[in-house]
Amino acid sequence: METELKDLKSQPSQQPPPQPQPPPLQPTVTNDDVPLLKNSETHHSHNSSNSNSNINISGDNLDELEKKFAAYVRHDVYGRMGRGELPLGEKFLLGIALVTLVPVRVVLAMTLLVLYYLICRICTLFSAPNREEEEEEDGQEDYAHMGGWRRTVIVQCGRSLSRAMLFVFGFYWIKETNRIPDSTAQGKEEPEEPERPGAIISNHVSYIDILYHMHSSFPSFVAKRSVGKLPLVGLISKCLGCVYVQRESKSSDFKGVSGVVTERVREAYQNKSAPMMMLFPEGTTTNGDYLLPFKTGAFLSTVPVRPVILRYPYRRFSPAWDSISGVRHVIYLLCQFVNHLEVVRLPIYCPSQQEKDDPKLYASNVRRLMASEAIEVVADTVPLKRPIVTISNSSINQPKLYQKEEIEESVHLLPYMIVCLGNLIMSDIGLPEKRVYHAALNGNNSLPSVLHQKDD
Repeated sequence: METELKDLKSQPSQQPPPQPQPPPLQPTVTNDDVPLLKNSETHHSHNSSNSNSNINISGDNLDELEKKFAAYVRHDVYGRMGRGELPLGEKFLLGIALVTLVPVRVVLAMTLLVLYYLICRICTLFSAPNREEEEEEDGQEDYAHMGGWRRTVIVQCGRSLSRAMLFVFGFYWIKETNRIPDSTAQGKEEPEEPERPGAIISNHVSYIDILYHMHSSFPSFVAKRSVGKLPLVGLISKCLGCVYVQRESKSSDFKGVSGVVTERVREAYQNKSAPMMMLFPEGTTTNGDYLLPFKTGAFLSTVPVRPVILRYPYRRFSPAWDSISGVRHVIYLLCQFVNHLEVVRLPIYCPSQQEKDDPKLYASNVRRLMASEAIEVVADTVPLKRPIVTISNSSINQPKLYQKEEIEESVHLLPYMIVCLGNLIMSDIGLPEKRVYHAALNGNNSLPSVLHQKDD
């Protein structure tokens, strides 16, 4: 026994001292970071396969990311994240706008914001807000259920000043199209009075979406809880009747917010005086060419909805808030002399009994309808800077890409194909992939791999 102990004590001295290990090139991925990119089922494979868990972001990988996450890629002259090399003429126009146009627009925008805040402050004096959860300090509260002349003033002034704000931002003309339901094809007679929807469902491209919907119908939105505490904007959001949610929280608060949204949607459908709900079921913004999968929370109420499609045609700067910082986006937007917005309002979508029983099916069908209806037919020669999409009449949900040269060389396709500049392509990615793409653009040396999780 003593001999064995001596051998054990002497054994370390016979081995060379361990060499110091180099520091890791990246921080270890913790459990809190895993849900951002993967669900719990893929966490085990993430830890067990080091070779596939991280990829180095080189130029080729960045191009691969842009193909995979095309819904967040910018195509304007300002390039990735608005940091591309600008032509000399664009730099000249940008410099002139920064000196002349931007200061005027900033002053006018702040004037409109303060004016509407004062209107909301006066109309809410001596009025208690409506509270959804009295027991919680940060519970839901709003002034949207306030009636009488106060509510009328808030709504009418809000709609007018929102349109004035859009004008200040360069949206002088807004092209609006109302699609008429094809009652003859369905064998139904057109009702005398259109049915009131419970919510407005819209694709999400930019923060400008909120200004337009405020002007159009002055609905209630779902917003981060911190918005209700912001100066000026906080009171305005409460007058809109926003439903607040702590997006980064993993507590049961999500279930409570979902219940509040469902109740508000049903209330708006049953009560004409109740505020309408405005929902962006994609959950994040895109570059405007794609339509992400819809969250089912907007369809749990099983009531009819009004789909609305927003598009932002552009020549130099895209108003889409996809992969560009907020401050840079606002500055570039204010520098544009003219901005464009096109709106397509689809007929009220009434769910079938099967869709009422399956909210996921309800959401999927509304998404497919919006993707197939966002169509603009090319009637003349249009200068094209990127591929356009053509959709066959016989397969409306199967878009095919054609380059400009192919269209010019194959003019005979035009009588048989619907050539579209603005249809929405359905994509199966979401917010986690958007964060990966943003991290790659910000210069991270390595990223958790999501390229192999989903196929095109």
